[in-house]
Amino acid sequence: MASANPSVDLLEVTAALTPEQSALLSPSARDFITHLVVTYSPRIESLLLARARRQAEFDRGVKPDFRDDTAAIRSGAWRVGEIPADLLDRRVEITGPVDRKMIINALNSGAKVFMADFEDSLSPTWDNVIGGQQNLHDAVRRIITFTGPDGREYRLNPEIAVLMVRPRGLHLPEKHVLCNGKPVPGALFDFGLYLFHNARVLIEHGTGPYFYLPKLESMEEAALWADLFAEAERSLGLAHGTIKATVLIETITAAFEMDEILYVLRDYGVGLNCGRWDYIFSFIKKFSADPACVLPDRGEVGMTRHFLHSYSRLLIQTCHRRGAFAMGGMAAQIPIKSDPEANEAALAKVRADKEREAGDGHDGTWVAHPGLVAVAQEIFDRHFDGPNQLSRRLDDIEITAADLLEVPPGVVTAEGVSGNAAVALEYLAVWLSGNGCVPINHLMEDAATAEIARAQLWQWVHHGVRRGDGVTVTLEGVDIALEQARKALSADGKIPDVSLAKAMDLLRRLTANTHFPEFLTLPAYAVLN
Repeated sequence: MASANPSVDLLEVTAALTPEQSALLSPSARDFITHLVVTYSPRIESLLLARARRQAEFDRGVKPDFRDDTAAIRSGAWRVGEIPADLLDRRVEITGPVDRKMIINALNSGAKVFMADFEDSLSPTWDNVIGGQQNLHDAVRRIITFTGPDGREYRLNPEIAVLMVRPRGLHLPEKHVLCNGKPVPGALFDFGLYLFHNARVLIEHGTGPYFYLPKLESMEEAALWADLFAEAERSLGLAHGTIKATVLIETITAAFEMDEILYVLRDYGVGLNCGRWDYIFSFIKKFSADPACVLPDRGEVGMTRHFLHSYSRLLIQTCHRRGAFAMGGMAAQIPIKSDPEANEAALAKVRADKEREAGDGHDGTWVAHPGLVAVAQEIFDRHFDGPNQLSRRLDDIEITAADLLEVPPGVVTAEGVSGNAAVALEYLAVWLSGNGCVPINHLMEDAATAEIARAQLWQWVHHGVRRGDGVTVTLEGVDIALEQARKALSADGKIPDVSLAKAMDLLRRLTANTHFPEFLTLPAYAVLN
């Protein structure tokens, strides 16, 4: 694509490029990305300001509700557009970062879909970001291979999962690429570079450019993506509606606008997904100033709690009314090969969660490890009469604002404080070392679960929460828990002390901040190499 916009020469890549990377960032690719950035960056900035204004309202005690001005959308009889054949069966999806080995293993895992992730499971070093684009370029063309340190070779099977890509959220910049001297939105860079190089090859292979959209908070943000898709298709000569997207409902505000989000994306949208971990984090963040919204230990906040089960069922009802897929949440467990008894206990939790999802009417679910694909597949196979459950309407239920906002009861414990400190510190230290997907205590932690951990520490400290044993959670107590975790991790020797020190400093500053820091990854990205 050649743009007539004179701003196309204003894109500057500040990182050193290999010949392969230079080929990816060709003049025509840069033109395309620059066109998207110049066209949509001002609108993204405006939307982020709208988020800040709405957060100020929440800080004053306002709570979200279903919008009066969009009642006609919710009551209308519209449906989303035609869903491609290769997305009609999504009963098990696997997710993970865009490193080479992960892509091959995930595509070969037996899952129906692999979501390649530039967001919560990726530490956005330049090598990871641009390397991930190169890896996907090769995967789309079925030429991706990998040789492990032990000499084992990895390559794609004849049959592989359908590929979807999650770009970064609207709030995340790409500091190694500047336009007019400012970092470009990571979302536009990830989306634009992948689409530019791979859309036509995907179509030739009988599939298409499919995306997961993260962290949306309103229909206006979804409308940005709809306009972006339309312009990208026009610029690349693709038919309208070629791009397809599933939206992660992982903010409390988006839960009140699911119909509206699908409506503005109806030419492109194929479903919504219960992004449960970010959703819990969003609940804490949006109502951080309200002492009545303090959550108990993370382990007590599961999907059977009323506010989360209500959100899940509302998502199913909304999607199926509109002919879209309702995807369930992540199973973060990792098989425990060394302890069969503990492994069976972990699998029992996975099975119970997936039985709930399939029984409620979800059309599929997420897993983080290939070892869980067959476990989830068996359950959804048993519940399904066909490739999905779109015929299950759930018209007999009514979910109210009160249902979505009900705070679950429970206690805060000493173990909850120390566990959150340990998870937040270890995850952040590893993230700063360049890895965004970290196995901790047999769970695959990513940025969303780390956000819950550090957000709860802030919430408990700033509201002076009393633990179940009567001890008040204080900043000094959190410092002690962080130091204990640092010593244990330092003694283990797997994480560089410099990364631990950076993570300690950042977490202490975030926890001590008088106003809730919106995202962990923004200040962390500032010190990421």
